[in-house]
Amino acid sequence: MAVFSIASDNFLQPDNLIGILQATAVNGVLAVATTFVIITGGIDLSIGTLMTFCAVIAGVFLTYWGLPMPVGILAAIAAGALCGSVSGTLIAKMKIPPFIATLGMMLLLKGLALVISGTRPIYFNDTPNFPMISQESLIAAILPFLPIPNGVLILFVVAVASSLVLTRTALGRYTFALGSNEEAVRLSGVNTDFWKIIVYTVSGGICGIAGLIIASRLNSAQPALGQGYELDAIAAVVIGGTSLSGGRGTILGTIIGALIISVLTNGLRILSVAQEWQTVVTGVIIILAVYADILRRKG
Repeated sequence: MAVFSIASDNFLQPDNLIGILQATAVNGVLAVATTFVIITGGIDLSIGTLMTFCAVIAGVFLTYWGLPMPVGILAAIAAGALCGSVSGTLIAKMKIPPFIATLGMMLLLKGLALVISGTRPIYFNDTPNFPMISQESLIAAILPFLPIPNGVLILFVVAVASSLVLTRTALGRYTFALGSNEEAVRLSGVNTDFWKIIVYTVSGGICGIAGLIIASRLNSAQPALGQGYELDAIAAVVIGGTSLSGGRGTILGTIIGALIISVLTNGLRILSVAQEWQTVVTGVIIILAVYADILRRKG
């Protein structure tokens, strides 16, 4: 931020900073979801298409069926949790490697989103309050000088709640334990399969929230959207210090990682750096972050 502030007078403008936060909302929520999974030593490649699938489910409930908005919101989150539990079951009970199980789920959900929506976007014009999930600002109603969008507020609420779960609950303790030494946990009498399924279920539910945020921002469910988001989310988790080998990580680090990616993207765009070089810089940052993690574990 210091470098971009010196390089461009436009970087520290309030509208640009709010834009950075808005851009971080979706990727940040997805990154929080995948933090749970990576701490267990797993991986989830389906979070991007799961987000899209949940947005489509919200569109079906609200636009096609005309149900109240709270029902559509709950349906999207429940759909995410259900898909997460299926992935967790494939991994825990059928012993399919997480990479393969979630890769298959990614393709399955991508196809289902297209089938259910008829390959067409689903618009929320008949649900006029739907854009308030992401675009409007409850904070501005109290503090007019802080027009922070609701999507950003949701991100921080999800982050705080997830951090409390990881640090203060049995689910959090077992999440870290599974990543540290799953066999030792199993031999201690813990039902590791059950807790692993719960972790993937929680992650899926959080992806449902991300689906609501992006659908609200676009005022539509775009069935072809989603693939590629998982890479940005995993990058944010890794940059934030969560170990890919499991057993270590924090939600705060993940949020910082997501903000780093957003700041890099925004700053390079303001400096008129070509899109391809923006991707190169992000790739270099990810490699350095993983190497730093390797050095830290050796130490």
